[in-house]
Amino acid sequence: MNDTLYPSETRDFELAFEEKYARVLINPDKGIVICELLADYIPIEDFKETFNQIGGIVKAGKYEKFIFDKRSLRAFHQPTMEWYFIHWKKDMLAYGVKTHRKILPDEKWFEKMVQIAKNQILETYPDNIIDQLDIKYCDTIEEAIKK
Repeated sequence: MNDTLYPSETRDFELAFEEKYARVLINPDKGIVICELLADYIPIEDFKETFNQIGGIVKAGKYEKFIFDKRSLRAFHQPTMEWYFIHWKKDMLAYGVKTHRKILPDEKWFEKMVQIAKNQILETYPDNIIDQLDIKYCDTIEEAIKK
């Protein structure tokens, strides 16, 4: 295997697909899907297409953990986050994905925007599923795999 493409923490993961905006790795034995964003901004339609593909992988297997590596992002788009949070996560919960690990860009403003947006979503959608999910923020993929 290529060590640059697969650093040590993801060496036992296989590449499910890679496209312009994202690389998706899976480990069916561990029940983990990793989505690493590759661009600083992803148009919402491309984001939805990528996550619908991930949804197909989840539905075809037994996955419980989703790791979302957003470190490449430099722009924040509220409608994309809302779709991901309200629709995609709810759909994936029905297939067993309860554990979500997120790796944010190392920018304090981005973290603040995520919190503001999350609060707005929770207010707008009081019947959300957040209480049924195990969501934690991590600094690295290795930490996200272990947590």
